[in-house]
Amino acid sequence: MLSRPKISRRQLLISSTAVAAAPGVAAAQTTAWPTKPIRWIVNFPPAGAADIMSRALAEWFGTKLGQPIIVENKPGAGGMLGADIVAKARGDTHIVMMSSAASHGIGPVLYKDVPYDPLADFTHIHLVGTFPSVLAVNATSPVTSVKELVDMARAKPGEVTYGSGGNGTMNHLVGQLLVRETGVKFEHIPYRGSAPAMNDLLGGQITALMESLPTAFGYFTSKRMRPLAVSEAERAPTLPETPTFREAGFPEVVATNWFGFSTPAGIPPELAKRWEMEIAAALQSAEIKGHFDRIGIRPGTLGSAAYTALIRSELARWREVIRAGNIRAD
Repeated sequence: MLSRPKISRRQLLISSTAVAAAPGVAAAQTTAWPTKPIRWIVNFPPAGAADIMSRALAEWFGTKLGQPIIVENKPGAGGMLGADIVAKARGDTHIVMMSSAASHGIGPVLYKDVPYDPLADFTHIHLVGTFPSVLAVNATSPVTSVKELVDMARAKPGEVTYGSGGNGTMNHLVGQLLVRETGVKFEHIPYRGSAPAMNDLLGGQITALMESLPTAFGYFTSKRMRPLAVSEAERAPTLPETPTFREAGFPEVVATNWFGFSTPAGIPPELAKRWEMEIAAALQSAEIKGHFDRIGIRPGTLGSAAYTALIRSELARWREVIRAGNIRAD
């Protein structure tokens, strides 16, 4: 049985007492919100999955809210740098973020001295999208399967490398699941985001890459990279010929990348509900669904309560994996 993470269960939505403690905030949100541009923090570099989804949604909202949404990339520390900015903005109704498995499911149990509580310091609004990680090699590589890559690593201990967009990301941990199952050492090379990792794979500096499907999809369609396996339990509709890790003979390598929409804790409940309805409507729109479908993202269907429960369960899952594998951030 998975152990529960030791995380405060303080109520995420602000109480009437807390509203009263923030003079002027509640009144502003219940009448004329938003009163200024909204900052949307993307805690990963440009061109990654979080950035792609955030910009698509920000563009979709356009003038619907009466104020522009300004997307700001604040990468660093596996997504935790950007998350900390939002966590410290308690009660601020004009800042939101794309929470993720890295910043809210893995990082808080992988790193020491995390400056925020992934549950208590946020109001989690809605799951936005899910997609698999993909193990890939350069299209010129002789490797055509996960088994061949594992055999290569077994024959050359410490010489076979795999890159990811950074320590503490889901892609990093999916690679560690493969290491855990095979007992074979792959040298993990963390990068500051997806773009430099993909560039080094294409340039031959690393053997393989664990990357999010939406980010790498264009490289697969242009035949510059070869996908070997996807991390979800089922094949990705956009990569129908690529097996799952289970199908490739590695049944323990199953994980889903997830991203959601969150705000700081302490916003009025009525605003949280409005955001939940707005995001749900956006995800059900033909425009957003079409955009997500083209790059392999499944639109999220979990509202606030269910998305919060998902985060809690993922914290428990990855805490167990990290402890069992004695995985360190550096």
